[in-house]
Amino acid sequence: MGSKAEILSRIRKHAQSDVALPADVTDGIRYADRQAQFADVLKSVGGQIVEVAGHDGIRAAIDTLPCMADAKQIVCAIADVDLGNVSLADVAVPHELAGVDVAIVAGEFGVAENAAVWVNGQTLRHRAVLFLAQHLVLVVPREAMCDNLHEAYTRLGFDGAGYGVFVSGPSKTADIEQSLVIGAHGPRSLTVILQG
Repeated sequence: MGSKAEILSRIRKHAQSDVALPADVTDGIRYADRQAQFADVLKSVGGQIVEVAGHDGIRAAIDTLPCMADAKQIVCAIADVDLGNVSLADVAVPHELAGVDVAIVAGEFGVAENAAVWVNGQTLRHRAVLFLAQHLVLVVPREAMCDNLHEAYTRLGFDGAGYGVFVSGPSKTADIEQSLVIGAHGPRSLTVILQG
């Protein structure tokens, strides 16, 4: 018997029996305070959270963000928030968004487990703005927070071909000399405005 056959024979002798999947995989971890968990995880991945009482507080919260101080090109895709000077409706091709300083976009819900925010790409004319903007601001309804990704996936639904993305923290990489670099491939900062 050759070495290959001998190795395979030994593997077959020690094979494990199949284990059935759990009946309900939607349980997952639960948090007593979803917002606090979300805020802690978001901070640990380099993002920040700002809480506002209602829709009227969104504009005031955005105006106080450090990224707004020198912003020249701003995209605002939030209904009834009069802010921004670049309209996605007027942009012909995504390449025109390369100079966007701040993009303000609606998130459908947040996930406390990993501070991810679901952004439905079907609500944006150019979803590339999520990755081309220097700074990203996501507005998420407080009551739309869920505990874990199992629960999050039950909320997703597409009536056909579509696009959506979970966003958690600013862009980062540690490939360069094993040093963490924020904003290497996308937004340099991420702020989640939790609207309650």
